[in-house]
Amino acid sequence: MSASDAQSEPELTAERPHMPGYGIRGPNEGSGLLPWSWAVERMRAARNFWLCTVRPDGRPHAMPVWGAWSGEALMFSSAVPSRKMVNLRTNPNVVVTTEAAENPVVIEGRAEVVTEPRTLQRFIDLVNSKYATRYRVDFLDPEVNATVAVRPQRAFGLQQGDFTGSPTRWRFTT
Repeated sequence: MSASDAQSEPELTAERPHMPGYGIRGPNEGSGLLPWSWAVERMRAARNFWLCTVRPDGRPHAMPVWGAWSGEALMFSSAVPSRKMVNLRTNPNVVVTTEAAENPVVIEGRAEVVTEPRTLQRFIDLVNSKYATRYRVDFLDPEVNATVAVRPQRAFGLQQGDFTGSPTRWRFTT
């Protein structure tokens, strides 16, 4: 990756989430607040993600997707007429989680369809590297397969071995 492709860390604050009744310790106790790099490592390592959207009638919809962390957004692709894309056109607010419930990362954000050729090429390069595939960028033809970026607005993570001393919520500056 060249210096021009390097992604900068997003502007964020870390804090303990409000979890009454769970005995959550202070931000300097237990493992302390987790660094954002902890969450990024888990997103890069996760093979599958759960994408949660809202149907036009208000009912929830969850579906697993392959995804790749671009440095600023979690990206995935989906067929344009799919249920998740129909939902996102109506309501772009989403929750995306890693598949591992033991050390979860949960992202809340807004889904944005991206079509810029350089961004599509970056995403296909990430997917091919992560999943050992050989897709060409034309697989992401916006008329057929939408490419979606979810930039976190809030995120949550915790370590299984320190349930009361590791929960961390990150809030992102938009």
